[in-house]
Amino acid sequence: MIKYLTPVVLLIISNVFMTFAWYGHLRHKSSALWTVILVSWLIAFFEYCFQVPANRFGHEVYNVVQLKTIQEVITLIIFSFFSVLYLKEQFRWNYLIGFIFIVLAVFFIFKK
Repeated sequence: MIKYLTPVVLLIISNVFMTFAWYGHLRHKSSALWTVILVSWLIAFFEYCFQVPANRFGHEVYNVVQLKTIQEVITLIIFSFFSVLYLKEQFRWNYLIGFIFIVLAVFFIFKK
């Protein structure tokens, strides 16, 4: 069981870093672009420190398409919380409908 959960936990951690690297600077629009690029790259380094092992360990129990699907679902969940809690953006009903369709895609990708 741990071998199935380890990549998921690592992907969650890596995605938190990546979300901040990609979108965290949007709260700091007055900062110079070169500064936010540099800071984003530094944050992304830590994302890779979790992403690469997640894929390495994950590929022992999941195929590549399943790994990418897991990562995308994690991305959407973390990004949704991030956009509402950190960026103070509204979560709309049509986003939820879109996510439901993505969950249906997950069902078919993992179907034996």
